[in-house]
Amino acid sequence: MQAIILAAGMGRRLKKLTEHQPKCMVSVNEVPMIERMLKQLEHYHLNRIILVTGHEGEQLQSFVGSLSLHTPVTFIDNPVYQTTNNIYSLYLAKDYLLQDDTLLLESDLIFEQEVLTQIIRDPYPNLALVAHFESWMDGTVVLLDEQDNIMKFLTRKDFRFEDIHSYYKTVNIYKFSQNFSATHYVPFLEAYSKALGNNEYYEQVLKVISLLDDHDLKASRLENWFWYEIDDEQDLDIAESIFTDSQSRLTRLSSRYGGYWRYPGLLDFCYLVNPYFPNSRLMGEIKASFEALCTSYPSGLDINNLLAAKSLGLNKDNVLTGNGAAELIKPLIRSFSNAVGVIKPSFEEYGNCARFPVPFMVSTPDFTYTAKDLMEFYKDQELDALVLVNPENPTGCYMKRSEVLSLASYCMEKQAFLILDESFLDFSSAEEAPSLMTQETLEEYPNLVLIKSISKSYGVPGLRLGILACSDQAVLRLVRQELPIWNINSLAEYFLQIFEKYQSDYKEALKKFKVTRKKMFEELCSIRQLKLYPSEANFILCEITDGCSASQIAELLLNRYNILVKDLSHKPGMEGREFIRVAVRTESDNQRLADALKHILR
Repeated sequence: MQAIILAAGMGRRLKKLTEHQPKCMVSVNEVPMIERMLKQLEHYHLNRIILVTGHEGEQLQSFVGSLSLHTPVTFIDNPVYQTTNNIYSLYLAKDYLLQDDTLLLESDLIFEQEVLTQIIRDPYPNLALVAHFESWMDGTVVLLDEQDNIMKFLTRKDFRFEDIHSYYKTVNIYKFSQNFSATHYVPFLEAYSKALGNNEYYEQVLKVISLLDDHDLKASRLENWFWYEIDDEQDLDIAESIFTDSQSRLTRLSSRYGGYWRYPGLLDFCYLVNPYFPNSRLMGEIKASFEALCTSYPSGLDINNLLAAKSLGLNKDNVLTGNGAAELIKPLIRSFSNAVGVIKPSFEEYGNCARFPVPFMVSTPDFTYTAKDLMEFYKDQELDALVLVNPENPTGCYMKRSEVLSLASYCMEKQAFLILDESFLDFSSAEEAPSLMTQETLEEYPNLVLIKSISKSYGVPGLRLGILACSDQAVLRLVRQELPIWNINSLAEYFLQIFEKYQSDYKEALKKFKVTRKKMFEELCSIRQLKLYPSEANFILCEITDGCSASQIAELLLNRYNILVKDLSHKPGMEGREFIRVAVRTESDNQRLADALKHILR
C-alpha cells in the first residue's frame, strides 16, 4: 500500500500563518501537521508516500527531506495551485493510483494514530472514513445505509439541517484498491477533469461514482477517535486543545469555559444546567420564531426588566436583567467601596470582584455552616455587604429559609446588604417555597439583593440570562448605569416573554430532576473510594479517599472516557483534600460517568 497526500493549497483562511509557508507546515502544539502525519504513516510500512505540493512547495520538500523517514517520499508539483482545486492535484498523481492500493489524505488533518489503523485494517478494500456530522462542520456530507454503503453525496441543494442526525461528514481519508482506481476512480477522474475543468474537488468524482449500481465504495464510521480538519485559526486553537498531553488537555478545555459543541462526544459534567428543561415544546416555539428573532433588534433594558418582573411576580422597578448573572454581579460588588463578606469555599466571582473581601473560611469537615456562625464571625467587623450562595456552590449545602431571613435581619442591623444568590435554589427539595424572591420580602428587607441565574435553573446557558432583584433604588441605579441599552439578545428576550406559560412543565422537570439526583447519589455512593456530600443543587461534591488526586481522576475521565468534570484540588477553602464536582445530567449520562469512575477506581 502507498499513501498520497494532497498539500498544494494556499490555506488563505489561516492568514499570516500560511503567508510564507505551506498550510501543512503550520504547527499544532509546536509540531507541524505534515511531520505528525508522515511519522504516523511510518507505522504501516508503506511502499511509498506521494506528496503533491504547490504553495511554497520547495520549502515543504526541503522540510520533509530533513525528517528521518524510512518510507520513501516522492514529490509531485502542482504549478497552477493558485487557479486549481484539489481535483487537479490528484489528477497529477493518477498514474500512481494505478500502481498500488492507496491511502488518500489531505494534509490539513490532524488525528489520533488509531484513525489510520481503523481504515487500514478494515478488510473492505474501498472506503471513505466518515464521522457523525456536527452542526459546525463544513465540507462533503454523505448518506449511508445500514450496511455502510454510501447512498448519496449530498449537494448544498440536498442538505437539510433538520436531518443532520442521519448525515456523515467525510474525514478526507480514503482507501482505494488498485483495481478500484483502475476501473472506477481514474477513468472518471480523467473524464470529469476534461469535461468540467480543474477548479473542482476530487469528491465530485466520488459523487458521480456513487450513482453507479456497482460503485463498490463503502464507509468506515469513526466513532471513538479524535480528528480535526484545520482550515482557520479557530480550528487551530481547538486542535491544540485536543491534541496535547493529558494534563494540558484538561487545563485547556477547562479554561475555554464552554463552547463544547465543537468537541464531538464530549460529555460535560463540569458546567451546571437543568437536564430536563426546556422541553421540546418550548424549544419548538423558539425555533418557529428563530428567523424573525435573528433578524430583529431586541428590546431595550426597560422592556426586558418588565418581562422578567412579570414572570417572577415582581415590580418592574425592582428588577434588572443581565447577560447572565455574571454581568450583574461585577457592577453590584464593585459598587461597595468597603468590606464585603464572602464565604469560602463558594462561587469565587463574588470574592474576585470585591475591593476588600473578608472571607469566612468554612472549617467543618462537611462544609456546613449556619447563619449563627456567620453572625458570630462578622459581629465585630464593618461590612458593606455579605454574600450568601444558597444552595452553596460547590458543596451543595443548604440554609433554611428561616435562617436566611435571620441573616437578612442581622445585616439590616449592621446597615449592610445581604446578597443572596438563589441560582440553584429551584433544585432543592429541603422545604416548600424556600425562595425569598417575592415582592413582599423585597419590601420588608430593602437591604436584600437577590441574584438568580436563569441559565442554570432553566437549562438555557447559551441564552445568557440572569436576574437581579432589590427594592433599594440606589443599588439598582448603580448597577444599571454599567449596563448597555441592549444587553440581552432577541432569543433571550423571547424566552423571557414565553417561559411563564411553561411553568407547569418546569415544575415537572424539577420533580424528574430530583428523582434523577437521588438515583445518581445512590449509584456514586456504591463506589467505596468516593465520599459524597448531600446536595440540594444540580451537582454533587465527591471526595476521593483512596490516595488518588482529583487532578488524576479528572484527567483520566477526560482522556479515557471523554468526560469533563470540575477539579477542585486548587479551590480556596478545600486545600489539602481531593474533590471533584459532578453535574447531575440525564440518567443515561449519569450511568456513563458512574461506570467510568468504577473502572478508574476499581
